[in-house]
Amino acid sequence: MTPAPLPDGQTATAKWGDLRTRILSAIVMILVGAAEIWLGGIAFAALVIVLTALMMWELATMTAPARRNTPVTLGVVAGAALTAALVLRTEVAVLFLVVPTLMLALTPRRDRRLSSAYALAIMLAGYGLVDLRDGAGTLAILWLVAVVIASDVLGYFAGRMLGGPKFWPAISPKKTWSGTVAGWIGAALVGAAFWSAGHGGIWLIVLSPIVAFAGQMGDVAESWLKRRSGVKDASRLIPGHGGVLDRFDAFIGAVVAVMALELFLPVAPAIGG
Repeated sequence: MTPAPLPDGQTATAKWGDLRTRILSAIVMILVGAAEIWLGGIAFAALVIVLTALMMWELATMTAPARRNTPVTLGVVAGAALTAALVLRTEVAVLFLVVPTLMLALTPRRDRRLSSAYALAIMLAGYGLVDLRDGAGTLAILWLVAVVIASDVLGYFAGRMLGGPKFWPAISPKKTWSGTVAGWIGAALVGAAFWSAGHGGIWLIVLSPIVAFAGQMGDVAESWLKRRSGVKDASRLIPGHGGVLDRFDAFIGAVVAVMALELFLPVAPAIGG
């Protein structure tokens, strides 16, 4: 018997059909990520460098699909530039992070300004993630990962189960207000858990939803780029999740937000300590 149609025209089977693949892929990513976070140092930096290069490749491919060689070149340059920045760890490092962004901006492509800004965010997030792990320790990264995952998971299930008004239908048709708010609640619960365990002040309960919101905006920005480029996924590298950007877009916004907050508030040391 065919499942009854749902309000959005999907069947219940189709609506949850990708769940098993998503879960299996997520388990693999969690295991690999957990091992790299625990190891830290060169191993963690190497993973971040590879992911950054892949995200830059996907971004260049989406926004300029006719230029087949440019995305590969940009990915390689992005990886090399991030490596150089992480080795230097000085003000000059910022110049290396800007190089891939300038390369992307100087080649003909769709939405050049938006894609260039997103490229810079990718590079800053890659640098910031490694710097956060080295400077603040494992707990700071675990907090960041937990905030993003809680926001994503609760938002996914609440959005699918509750539905309701769309958050920003012109840019991200699937994102709902119910899922967005559920994500904030999940992030606040993560903050409360870290505070109750003695890792950070009570302000962490407020800070976590702010970081989650920044992550959601990273997701929205990528959705906008995909929509403008006429693609469903950034690539097909991760079964059930699409591309690396599709999975880590929220981390881009979240890490950049933490870097910005660090200018005014010692966020990471309090969490990591």
